[in-house]
Amino acid sequence: MLRKVVISSFLNQVLVGIVEEGRLAEFFREKDETSRIVGNIYKGRIENVLPGMAAAFVDLGLERNGFLYVADLKGEKERPINELVKKGQEILVQVAKEPEGAKGARVVTSISLPGRFLVLMPQENSIGVSRQIPDSQERARLRELASELKPPGMGLIIRTAASGRSEQELMEERDQLLQLWQGIVAQSRKCSAPALLYHDHDLIYRIMRDVVTDDTEVIIVDQPWIYDRIIDIRAKLRISPTTKVELYRGEVALFDQLGLSRDLEKATHKRVWLNSGGYLIIDQTEALVSIDVNTGKYTGSKNLAETVLRTNLEAAQEIAKQLRLRNIGGIIIIDFIDMSSPHDRQLVLDALTKALATDKTKSHVLGFTQLGLVEMTRKKAKTRLSHIMETPCPHCGGTGSVLSQDTIAINTAQQIYSLAREKDVKSIKVACHPLVAAVLVGNNKENIKLMRKQTGKRITIRGCDQFELDYTEISCQR
Repeated sequence: MLRKVVISSFLNQVLVGIVEEGRLAEFFREKDETSRIVGNIYKGRIENVLPGMAAAFVDLGLERNGFLYVADLKGEKERPINELVKKGQEILVQVAKEPEGAKGARVVTSISLPGRFLVLMPQENSIGVSRQIPDSQERARLRELASELKPPGMGLIIRTAASGRSEQELMEERDQLLQLWQGIVAQSRKCSAPALLYHDHDLIYRIMRDVVTDDTEVIIVDQPWIYDRIIDIRAKLRISPTTKVELYRGEVALFDQLGLSRDLEKATHKRVWLNSGGYLIIDQTEALVSIDVNTGKYTGSKNLAETVLRTNLEAAQEIAKQLRLRNIGGIIIIDFIDMSSPHDRQLVLDALTKALATDKTKSHVLGFTQLGLVEMTRKKAKTRLSHIMETPCPHCGGTGSVLSQDTIAINTAQQIYSLAREKDVKSIKVACHPLVAAVLVGNNKENIKLMRKQTGKRITIRGCDQFELDYTEISCQR
């Protein structure tokens, strides 16, 4: 599949869009090379061991301690964590997941060093070949090469970009990664914890190393310094010169010119329209993500079963694209439109599995539950797009709704009555949103007349257009 890589820079931030079949497939944004810590290797110190959670906190020298699960300790999954690590112990770890909310970074002890063609795993003893290489003969060739090139006692993974590469090219990169690992080990012996031993490359380099392959048609950038950097990295990483690099000089912003800004905006919406007229509703929570499929405007042309099947098949394709674009990971529950036919259900599952196969992030479709919902998981590999693009609403706190004007008016009235019970209070003034003021005053001023009569106080209600719906000011004269 031919793809375009679009790189833009604004306000000291780099934006990268991966375009496939004319639409945005993946999006990355990074402030600067120090803002990201995934891939970094630290010499940490065990700060606290929590046997009840089968985990430990690791001091990395960052704002928050890293979190180490017992399952992420190299080769140790059965024994209790308090038998494996002790408080104050120094340990070599790599960040696997960025800090999120109040959670610290997730760290692992299985170190991996990625190159363009290979991933060196110094503390493993295995080989692997990327599942993105479909040709069975090429996979067999690369697996044999991996067995020969693998350093004793270490692991080696063949990456997608290694397809068609010679033994010499792979050997040279293996030696570079070995040299890098030896430098990390030497640095670790010299310093005490906590200390940063290795910082992964910035976004532009990682995109060139991890994303750009022979099927990348063109790399379009909008800054001369990015263009020069891309040319330099392309030579270092031996990327095919057939992958063109273009410097965009148009007057319209690059992402706007290619329609990517519009794609990004749509990716923040809950509702996603399908070409047929059906739509998806995507709800993201901390625990899981639910996706509801609806026929919407699509009524079909023959019978209900065919309409439902066609909508579900189209939805399966779009769901795979949305999971990738939105960087959604964890537990995902999909409520396809009900299908009575087991054959139709299997067709939809097959379509979903096939659509997910092009996604580098691992996923697993578990099938239909007894309630008729499809259950699947996708590895939490990157920060969700919603966390990159959005911030919690200061008014609703992330719930997606605020108190109604009736509720706010009732709460305000309760405060008015409470103040009125104080003997030295002579008058009460309320400033609030006009909609709330309208409820407090009532039709023909019946509500405010009743409050004045029952409290015996002078009460004034004033609507303020500049106030938010849930903001009210109450003052009194004594």
